[in-house]
Amino acid sequence: MSNLQYIVRAPKKNIENPPLLVLLHGYGSNKEDLFSFSEELLEELLIVSAEAPLSMGFGGYAWYSINFDDINGKFSDLKEAKQSIDKIATFIDEIKQKYNTNSEKTFLLGFSQGAILSYSLSFFYPNKVQHIIALSGYINKELLPDKISETIKTTYYSSHGIVDQVLPIEWARNTKPFLDKQGLKCNYSEYNVGHGVAPQNFYSFKKWIEEQL
Repeated sequence: MSNLQYIVRAPKKNIENPPLLVLLHGYGSNKEDLFSFSEELLEELLIVSAEAPLSMGFGGYAWYSINFDDINGKFSDLKEAKQSIDKIATFIDEIKQKYNTNSEKTFLLGFSQGAILSYSLSFFYPNKVQHIIALSGYINKELLPDKISETIKTTYYSSHGIVDQVLPIEWARNTKPFLDKQGLKCNYSEYNVGHGVAPQNFYSFKKWIEEQL
């Protein structure tokens, strides 16, 4: 059992095995945040917004801790991150079974910390999801398996704000070259925003989802 809290938007069309879109919010946010996208997305999707397991108080949650100290500066708790990746993988299986979704049409959309874990999950659990939408995140090479499977067929949509003050654009720019090297398809784009999702960014990934279906 993953024991993750979540909210659901059922498909607006009566579909026997709907495609699944799972949403993973960023550090300090909650399951309500990305769920605001759901009303504007495809009617046939079952949309599930998960909430991270670590409470930060005041309605904020994290997938893993980010610590600050005088010696190491800012660093991520990689053990917690891997535990969250495993929880998310179990959660996706639970949702697929509970809602009888189309197992060949699973999308995982993450923002910031959620995007970092979305990338990682696609390598630790090859082909559990077919499509990754990673917004304002990057591939953390410390959160990858020792050997990357050659069987991965996942496609990636990746976007970032040029003036992102939280996760530098340079980190995101390494994404496409890394995925290209693995022989994986990646649609990469940049927008003139900070750490957030511009309206044109939303319509871009919405269109990309439609194209994958």
